Amino acid sequence: QVQLVESGGGLVQAGGSLRLSCAASGRTFSDYAMGWFRQAPGKEREFVAAISWSGASTNYADSVKGRFTVSRDNAKNTVYLQMNSLKPEDTAVYYCAAKHGSIWSKANFGSWGQGTQVTVSS
Repeated sequence: QVQLVESGGGLVQAGGSLRLSCAASGRTFSDYAMGWFRQAPGKEREFVAAISWSGASTNYADSVKGRFTVSRDNAKNTVYLQMNSLKPEDTAVYYCAAKHGSIWSKANFGSWGQGTQVTVSS
């Protein structure tokens, strides 16, 4: 499995921006589709965004479309989540995950990072 480490979380005011990073090691990064998920207190983990192994295809949850952008740099073994126009409801622990296969299915992400906290104040 690939090992994943997220960074870039923090406290931001509503309307602000953050960029999360997820560094991968242990396997060939470009073999994997990558995803971002989040979990707010008392809620189930939910899908946020995914990007194909090449970066050519992306998939977003409706709640973040037009505000968040997922990208990757295979030379740096890193995937990013640029979050703009943040809202208090975006507050959650954000996780990156890796899988072999389609980004159009939210299932079968087998490797997970430890998460990074994002808090958006109103």
